[in-house]
Amino acid sequence: MPLSSSAYWQSKLRMNDIKKLVDRTVKEFGKIDFLFNNAGIIRRTPSEDFLEEDWDDVLAINLKGPFFLAQAVARVMISQKRKGKIINTSSLIAVQGGKRVPAYAASKGGIDQLTKSMANDWAQYNIMVNAIGPGWVKTDLTGPLHQDKERNAEITGRIPLGRWADPVELAGTAVFLASDASDYITGQTIFVDGGWLAM
Repeated sequence: MPLSSSAYWQSKLRMNDIKKLVDRTVKEFGKIDFLFNNAGIIRRTPSEDFLEEDWDDVLAINLKGPFFLAQAVARVMISQKRKGKIINTSSLIAVQGGKRVPAYAASKGGIDQLTKSMANDWAQYNIMVNAIGPGWVKTDLTGPLHQDKERNAEITGRIPLGRWADPVELAGTAVFLASDASDYITGQTIFVDGGWLAM
């Protein structure tokens, strides 16, 4: 049974609800085959004006939530002695920093390192942990940039494929990382960026 964190964290449930979520999933399906940690928020403010409240919100949802949900899922996989896959959502910003998004950049850089750390810890249990690093994708989070003609043109002009991705174009990488085809891949971030990092 797959488990996605997106709806869970966007509804802002508390940390003590993680166990209930995982227990309910196991009760209904008997197992968890993979977890896709895909929740995320962003706050756009220059670093000199960034608020502590915004920092805490972004780090809680983008970094703390994925870690503790992955921990709870891994405990189930370990106890059942089952192979498992955990997929985190990183970003280009993890390696490039971005503009006016200090907390988001910190959270996604943290996701990359957390992915490696969990991969090292859980390899002995045959649990593979990887991340997908989306490039510029048309989503609610990137809506303001996509609608800003000047910024949109700046971004699009740097993408070798010459366009933003549709969310569905990330699905193939997610399916691959959740499947048996990726059984010898762990601790990696795969960037789906239209060639952005190749420039």
